Amino acid sequence: MRFISKLISIIFMSLLYVAGSSAESPANYKDARDQMMKKSAATSKKKPKFSPADRKLMKDSMMQVKQKYPDPGLKAGEKAPDFTLINAYGKSVNLYAQLKKGPVVLVFYRGAWCPFCNLHLHALKKSLPGFKKYKAQLITVTPQRPDKSLGQIKKDVYPFEILSDLDDKVMKQYRLYYQLSPELDRLYKSKGLDVEKFNGKGRIALPVPGTFVIGTDKIVKAVHAQHDYKERMEPADIIKVLKGL
Repeated sequence: MRFISKLISIIFMSLLYVAGSSAESPANYKDARDQMMKKSAATSKKKPKFSPADRKLMKDSMMQVKQKYPDPGLKAGEKAPDFTLINAYGKSVNLYAQLKKGPVVLVFYRGAWCPFCNLHLHALKKSLPGFKKYKAQLITVTPQRPDKSLGQIKKDVYPFEILSDLDDKVMKQYRLYYQLSPELDRLYKSKGLDVEKFNGKGRIALPVPGTFVIGTDKIVKAVHAQHDYKERMEPADIIKVLKGL
């Protein structure tokens, strides 16, 4: 029950769409996350509460996802599937073409509405000089529409690619795909979080947040993918992998 209580508080942070952080966030993701959660806890009394039925629905939905996808993500040593997706400006970007330039740090995130995703993107942005030292580039993938990604780029001045997986194919290839249950989707909408507004009508699929460090040989060198979407791969750990390539 303690975990579920934390989950409920976190869901409300998403509903508030706080953009996850400001440009002042530390490059260490965990520190930024803990700061945000501490601030959220301090104001939690002002937020609406879920009913016992709501709590049970969220708990059951999470267990269903874990049972259906117990071990998400490709594993280190596997070949990274190629793909071509459009970026925020409608331009096609191909993974293998980018790998000819150097290693790729491939990050899957849920969308602009997710504060933890935004915290991670800010931390990654601050770490780009460290990636570039090893000729690596950051490419992110989300199920949201390109116009939502463009809004993020303009707001947060992201210099990296944000690609839209509009048919969920790439999330499936990288074994991160899952769908919100209709019941959970209705609950979210009743609290002000409409995933369809970001992804498009009828689309309520999300990725388990995942990070893949891919070498120029197209092989996955390191992976971080967990059901707990508060957990993300630290930029410092990414740099350690790049250093060893």
